[in-house]
Amino acid sequence: MPRILIVEDDDHIRTALRLMFEGEGFDVDEAPTGEVGVNLFNRMAADVAIVDIMLPAMTGFETCQALRNLSDLPIVIVSARDETSDVVLGLESGADDYVTKPFVPEELLARVKAHLRRRPEKSANAFQLGELHVIPDEGVVRQSDGTELHLTSTEFRLLTDLASMNGKVLSREDLLERVWGYDYFGDSRLVDVHIRRLRTKIEPDPANPSFLVTVRGAGYKLVL
Repeated sequence: MPRILIVEDDDHIRTALRLMFEGEGFDVDEAPTGEVGVNLFNRMAADVAIVDIMLPAMTGFETCQALRNLSDLPIVIVSARDETSDVVLGLESGADDYVTKPFVPEELLARVKAHLRRRPEKSANAFQLGELHVIPDEGVVRQSDGTELHLTSTEFRLLTDLASMNGKVLSREDLLERVWGYDYFGDSRLVDVHIRRLRTKIEPDPANPSFLVTVRGAGYKLVL
């Protein structure tokens, strides 16, 4: 039975979410503040987290960072703020997804279930990216000295899905469906921010990428 952590300071929204997810068979931990949410997670790790941005004291961005430092669990931000700068900041804080309020409960539920379904696919085909050795079967990326380079599960899935295309281009819509499991309600900003984050980890010069390349007007491809 999956466990979900809901960090939301609005009592009505938090209760409605708890009832919805409990009705779907989830174990639910709920917290009115980021501090309480992180403490709850330390006591009982969740499989996925929903975090509001407008939290008292510890912001939702800070809560995401704290949870990401503890775990690779999928984090979904919910917020009434839809400006691109807020979306980017939320994703840069470690979130995997961003949902704006007011949202359709069934859509949020579908996104959470998609995150729980998606896992890096096992494959025996390891590959090199410059000095990096990517081993999909183990779910790891190792540097030339053998130390592991940490990628989130979303970043790893993004990397391996692009690698599986043998240099062919995947559009943002393709990546939303393959990596996030979304179709019509996906937001292409998710792809762009995660691509940028991934480049900072795998590219020798992220400003001039040589592996993870943008194909203008088409999407992205991985050059092996």
